[in-house]
Amino acid sequence: MDAFYASIEQRDHPELRGKPIAVGHAEERGVVAAASYEARKFGVRSAMSSQKAKRLCPQLIFVRGRMEVYKAVSRQIHEIFHEYTDIIEPISLDEAFLDVTENKPGIALAVDIAKEIKAKIRERLHLVASAGVSYNKFLAKIASDYRKPDGLCTIHPDQALDFIARLPIESFWGVGPVTAKRMHDVGIHNGAQLRDCPLVLLRRMFGKVGAVYYDFARGIDLRPVEAVRVRKSIGCERTLERDISLRSSVIIELYHVAQELVHRLAGKDFRGNTLTLKIKFHDFTQITRSITQGRELTTLDVILPLAKQLLREVDYEHHPIRLIGLSVSNPHEEGLAGKHREWEQLSFEFSEWE
Repeated sequence: MDAFYASIEQRDHPELRGKPIAVGHAEERGVVAAASYEARKFGVRSAMSSQKAKRLCPQLIFVRGRMEVYKAVSRQIHEIFHEYTDIIEPISLDEAFLDVTENKPGIALAVDIAKEIKAKIRERLHLVASAGVSYNKFLAKIASDYRKPDGLCTIHPDQALDFIARLPIESFWGVGPVTAKRMHDVGIHNGAQLRDCPLVLLRRMFGKVGAVYYDFARGIDLRPVEAVRVRKSIGCERTLERDISLRSSVIIELYHVAQELVHRLAGKDFRGNTLTLKIKFHDFTQITRSITQGRELTTLDVILPLAKQLLREVDYEHHPIRLIGLSVSNPHEEGLAGKHREWEQLSFEFSEWE
């Protein structure tokens, strides 16, 4: 979907149409959750601080988010998807992969299905969607972003290698600013240069994901579209009202986050044995620290001491903390066998493979 949250707000509030809006909180500690295309022209982006967004676009209008509305619209979109296939793998509320190799209406060309889906979303929901069509998930994702807004892009197998060769490295799925800079440092700026890079070098620089980049540069992505996923982690995070560096204040905030995590674990009956601490500093840089135990992490008296242990590895005395997050992951496989399988979005936002 195109500017999903912001587009829903403009649809439901005609007075906002054609104006630069941001879904989020305008106050000093606020963050932009979504920006309309009118706001994006000024450089406003999701995950940007509200203060920076207002500096870039002084006429920016902030609208409080309505998550239940967005979820309801997402369900309506999926009802349209299911008219064509039940093999649907959501990425987020507003994005999903569809395998239409065998589809319910028996339409021969995937691009025709994409056209119909776009038309139905516009007619029934009065929203605009972009679609990408290709023979694997990597290329379909690239194609879906290629001609936004209201785009439709098809990458044919015969065209894939030439298309990838011209693609800026920043456009590759999983390549964020940090990874892009490391690639630039060794002379990789586009798909052709990535394709020329030996596998051994990519693995040395990026670990296991280096092999993924190697395959992507060759148009290879063997991952199937998975209609269900088992929840892999549960987490929560808290953006603080002010940056803190005093140990006692940090411990108090860590305690509250750990309490919330325990509550969520109990609510989902989730049992894992890896705890991850996420810290975002005042300058928006962030780090994670993890520890794995031989026992399940479900109670406060187990999780909090481990969280404090991870916190001792973080130097925050000279780098005040803006956000604290905790998650539990790595569930035992035998514990998953009897659980109901359902799609779940991961707890922490996806940035890049680091």
